[in-house]
Amino acid sequence: MNVIWARSAAFLICLAIAAVLLFVFAGPVWALAATTAVLTVLLLYYLFQVNRLWKVLDAPAYGEIPSALGLWGEVYYRLHRLVKRWRSQVLQVEAQHTRFIQAIQASPNGVLMLDDADQIEWCNGMAELHFGLNARRDVRQRITHLIRRPEFVQYLNLQRFDEPLQMRDMGEHKQSVISVQILPYGDNRKLVLTQDITKLENTEAMRRDFVANVSHELKTPLTVLTGFLETVRDLPVSDEDRKRYVDMMLTQSMRMQHIVEDLLALAKLESDMQPPSQDRVDIGAVMHHLAHDAEGLSQGRHRISVEVDPAVGIRGAETELLSAFGNLVSNAVRYTPDGGSIGISLSYQQGHAVFAVSDTGLGIAPEHIPRLTERFYRVDRSRSRDTGGTGLGLAIVKHVLSRHHAELRVTSEEGKGSVFRVIFPADRSVYEPDRHGERQGGRPSPERGAQVCARSRPRSWRAHHVRAREASRRGGRGRVYYKNKHFERNSLWLTRLSLVFALAAFCWI
Repeated sequence: MNVIWARSAAFLICLAIAAVLLFVFAGPVWALAATTAVLTVLLLYYLFQVNRLWKVLDAPAYGEIPSALGLWGEVYYRLHRLVKRWRSQVLQVEAQHTRFIQAIQASPNGVLMLDDADQIEWCNGMAELHFGLNARRDVRQRITHLIRRPEFVQYLNLQRFDEPLQMRDMGEHKQSVISVQILPYGDNRKLVLTQDITKLENTEAMRRDFVANVSHELKTPLTVLTGFLETVRDLPVSDEDRKRYVDMMLTQSMRMQHIVEDLLALAKLESDMQPPSQDRVDIGAVMHHLAHDAEGLSQGRHRISVEVDPAVGIRGAETELLSAFGNLVSNAVRYTPDGGSIGISLSYQQGHAVFAVSDTGLGIAPEHIPRLTERFYRVDRSRSRDTGGTGLGLAIVKHVLSRHHAELRVTSEEGKGSVFRVIFPADRSVYEPDRHGERQGGRPSPERGAQVCARSRPRSWRAHHVRAREASRRGGRGRVYYKNKHFERNSLWLTRLSLVFALAAFCWI
């Protein structure tokens, strides 16, 4: 302000001096005419600049600030700084608003804003998905005209928002459970928050089923034990009946023990936060163990075959994988009728190691397959108990594979059998075709697709293990040997090449 007054005073002083000089040397007429002309030009210049300023201020958004001389130049300069600072603040607010909208859009929960008439002002993408809305189409629409569920309309009208509302059969496929919470704010406005709690509901249902199943699974053998003990205590029982009762009680006790052991194994897998090791698994030992256990469980009632690609390896916790594979194999033996076939294989497919167990058993209906890995879930409860299963085997398989980031795929056809495939991720799959002549640990390995000797006659496995135990007693180490014609052929070619190189070296010398 001081600059404006100083410049104005200087201009008026200069004008007065010029008028006095003109009055002295040219007379009063010229002095008056010159002063009037200068003031007229100055007035017109001021009117012109005022008009320019009016246009700038009248624009919706301030455009280019003009430039000028003198005081108007200072005015425009200060206006330019003010507009620049205002634009910077507007850009900051817009950036904050954009980030806020992006953050709400990234939220896994739905957010919906209602005005005082319960009309939609804004909603994020998740709210659109939960309620089946379209933000562009449904803005300014009353929400009760779009969501006509009676429980939601009643919840909104009662104005009792202490507890969230659960709405079932929501979402795109009408299979979700949505929790809706309304929060009043401002002038009778409302903020509607939605959350997909389908997984929580499923987990809670599984927990209830688990408690009920554990109680039932333990109650049954306990009831049997109690009944037999009361019979032995209160009634005269012959030695033969007593022995039979004791055997039946022992069977029920072992069943409870197996259930407890499997529950402890599950608890250990769930509580272990450390990732499994990346050490290479001894595939030869694992497959040998699986074949031996399958033969022992089958007792010669099935045809068991094992196919191993020796170039394939797996990285992981050998004990956990052996437990998971063993559960798959034991299930195949238990649910395959006498005379059926069971196949155990390890192959390399599209960059992944694949362990598979196939059988010619009863098969599984499609509706049961998604729930096979649930605890105590049984397709046929009576048959499961008759075969000695605890109902926890596939749950253990699920947790072991989850720790190894592997995938379990089940294909089955009722009356024809099932195939359980375990597909390992690339970082836990090993494929070394150059090592196909030698197994890990120095054991001979079968060629790709080769089958374990005596695959069609399970009894030969028993004879083979007898020979292995006899070799161990003599100080040797029992091994499983496989047919491998490629290994013999490659060894012969290596011998010939060695002779050629030796002869060439001799000639060179």
